[in-house]
Amino acid sequence: MDKPVPKTDYPCIILFSVITVATLVGVPLFAWTYGFTKLDWIMFAILYMASGLGITVGYHRLISHRSFDCPNWVKACFLIAGGWALENSALRWCSDHIRHHARCDQEEDPYNALKGFWHSHCGWIFIKSPYRDEKYETKLRKDPLIMWQHRYYVPIMLSGLLLPFVVGLAHGGWIGGLSCFLLAGVCRTFLVLNSTFCINSICHMWGAQPHGTDDSSRDSWWIALLTFGEGYHNYHHAHLRDYRNGPKWYNFDPSKWLIFTLSKLGLASNLQRYQT
Repeated sequence: MDKPVPKTDYPCIILFSVITVATLVGVPLFAWTYGFTKLDWIMFAILYMASGLGITVGYHRLISHRSFDCPNWVKACFLIAGGWALENSALRWCSDHIRHHARCDQEEDPYNALKGFWHSHCGWIFIKSPYRDEKYETKLRKDPLIMWQHRYYVPIMLSGLLLPFVVGLAHGGWIGGLSCFLLAGVCRTFLVLNSTFCINSICHMWGAQPHGTDDSSRDSWWIALLTFGEGYHNYHHAHLRDYRNGPKWYNFDPSKWLIFTLSKLGLASNLQRYQT
C-alpha cells in the first residue's frame, strides 16, 4: 500500500508566518520607536499565564488525560483560555495529543520526533495529516462543552487578541491599543506557541529518562520552567493520567499546584495520582 501523502496547510503557514514576523521584527521596532508601558507588560503576564495554563491544565491534563474533574463553568474557563493560545480547538488539539500517546514515535504520531527537530517542533502543524482518525475524537465529541468551543473556536481565539487591544485603546488611545496588541497579543501568542512546541521537540530529544525508555520522551527541568511544569515529560508518558507532571514536591509544576488548589476550593475532584 502506498504511503499517504500529506497536504500542505497554506492558511496555517501564512498565519504563523505573520505572527513570527510581527514578533521578531514588529515588536522590537515598536519598542525602539515608542516603548511598551507597564500596562502592556501586565497584560502580557496575565494572558501568558491564562493561555498557557489553559493549554497545560485545560487541554492537556483535564481533557486529554482526564486527570481530574471540575464543574462545567471551570471547564469552560479553561476552554476559553486554551483557545487564546491559538493552538486549535480542544477537539483537534486533544485528539492529536491522544494519537501522539497511542502511536508515539510511529508514522501516525502527529509530532513524531524521529522525523527531526523542526518537524516535531512546528513543522507538523503546516501539513494536514492523512492519519487523522475519528476514533481519537469519539469520546471528546460526546462532551457538549468541547463541541461548543470547537464551533466557536475562531471568535474565542480572536477575543484573545482583541482583549489586549481594547484594554490598551482605553488606556492610551490607538498607539496604546497597538502597543498592548503587539506585546500581550501577538508576542505573547508566539511565546506560548513555542513553549508548547518545545515539549513536542526538546522533551523527545534531550533529557533524562528515569521512568522508562519505551519511547523517546524525556524529562527536562528547564523546559518545565517555560511550560508551567510540562517538562517532566518522561514521567508523564509513564503515568499518563497523573494530574502531576512533576511528582516530587520540589518539581516546578504550577499546573499541578493550580489543580491542587482548585481541589481545596471544591472546584476540582477525582485527582488522579500514581501511587509509588
